[in-house]
Amino acid sequence: MAIHPTAIVHPGARLAADVQVGPFSVIGEHVEIADGTTVGPHVVIEGHTRIGRDNRIFQFCSIGSEPQDKKYADEPTRLEIGDRNTIREFCSFSTGTVQDGGLTRVGNDNWIMAYVHVAHDCMVGSNTIFANNATLAGHVSVGDWAILGGFTGVHQFVRVGAHSFCGVGTVLLQDLPPFVTVSGNPASPHGINSEGLKRRGFSSEGIAAIKRAYKTLYRNGLTLDEARQQIAAAAADVPELRQFSDFIADSGRGIVR
Repeated sequence: MAIHPTAIVHPGARLAADVQVGPFSVIGEHVEIADGTTVGPHVVIEGHTRIGRDNRIFQFCSIGSEPQDKKYADEPTRLEIGDRNTIREFCSFSTGTVQDGGLTRVGNDNWIMAYVHVAHDCMVGSNTIFANNATLAGHVSVGDWAILGGFTGVHQFVRVGAHSFCGVGTVLLQDLPPFVTVSGNPASPHGINSEGLKRRGFSSEGIAAIKRAYKTLYRNGLTLDEARQQIAAAAADVPELRQFSDFIADSGRGIVR
């Protein structure tokens, strides 16, 4: 391990042999960090936190701090971070609460820019991009490949669908379906993330089907129930539409519309 002499690592912490810890960083008793991860200077990692392989955590981050929740009563809740994530300066990730599953989780290969906050009980997938100052309130879920523009704010319990895109300064108060592009305060829809879908290998037929489903939901003047039924019928023959259809059917807060 390459641990700077000014860093404080609790004897109970479990760090792989090649973990690097920068100057003045603090690693708590219940922290586990796997191979290849680097921790920059002035980082605090505490709580029951498990961090995977080959992550890069930059300076002044607060990882595994207790939830910003008045109900929290020092329960041993957890934070799990996967592999190959880049976490830039001044980010803050909280552990979970017993009122939910007691766990905050971040997946793999995420690109997380400066001043991002991931609150208690959030579930973040893989290959996402969070631009500077994107903020998740408690109990938010974010699907794979979603992109949150700078200063995006997501209300508690909101779900952000896979492959969706939020423009800068977006405020999400309701669920954002997969593939959809939104912006504004409150968020309003502006088509699908077609360029992102092309980059990820979606077929032209699949993208065309998603565009038709978007028009069914947002442009054809249908009620939400009518749109759900039509999209569900189309999804029976188009695999790309199934997660779109299932997401809309399962929405508890209602969707951006």
